[in-house]
Amino acid sequence: MKITVQSIGLTPHEPLESHIEKKVSKLDTFYDKIQDCKVFLKVENNSDKVNKTAEIILAVPGDDIVVKKTTTTFEESLDLCVDAAKKLLIKKKEMA
Repeated sequence: MKITVQSIGLTPHEPLESHIEKKVSKLDTFYDKIQDCKVFLKVENNSDKVNKTAEIILAVPGDDIVVKKTTTTFEESLDLCVDAAKKLLIKKKEMA
């Protein structure tokens, strides 16, 4: 699975990139037909502390799986995205 990380308005530091790599690469164990994974990181333009958005788009046969979460840190947003994507992948595998 190819993982592409795009960040809008920020440069991800090394620990964040390795966190993304580690978390997202585990999704392969739940559904082996993932062709591509795009991770988008964005700081929302608002005054809230909850302004770090992570979005994961998984290219799978049929419909792509898109998960988007916003929390106070990118790591937390990413973890929630991966958890949600995991549930969707398991559901997709059961239906196949």
